Amino acid sequence: MKLVLYASLAALSLAGCSQTSDAPEAPDTTVTPDAAGSAATAAVDAGPPAVFTHDGWIGRWTGVEGMYLDIQPAGDGTYTLEMQSDLDTKGNYIGTSTAEGISFERGGETLVLRPTDGAATGLKWLDGKQDCLTVKPSEGYCRD
Repeated sequence: MKLVLYASLAALSLAGCSQTSDAPEAPDTTVTPDAAGSAATAAVDAGPPAVFTHDGWIGRWTGVEGMYLDIQPAGDGTYTLEMQSDLDTKGNYIGTSTAEGISFERGGETLVLRPTDGAATGLKWLDGKQDCLTVKPSEGYCRD
């Protein structure tokens, strides 16, 4: 009987002395399906959105047969694009910096200036050049 009593008292003593931790709880990493049904996790604090700049592209770029592109900063990740894109199309456009390049609208179509080499422009006259921007196949501009 004494043994049972001592064991009961020891158990009660230990239960009253349980340690608590001041360490912060681990963040909830529960995976839940999104509206499309795929798994997604919510970011606790994503911070400010990334800002992309393409200031290294500022200046004049040369195409073929008199085509050119002139990029100038307009502030807040935007650029003015003066462009002679074919024999009949010359215009000024506002471009926005993105991760892919500089996005702009021309003739109701959204286009993106992307960094490439001369071969990627699809224009044999620019083949072999290394510092180029391509808008779409057969439209590109390079620096010499």
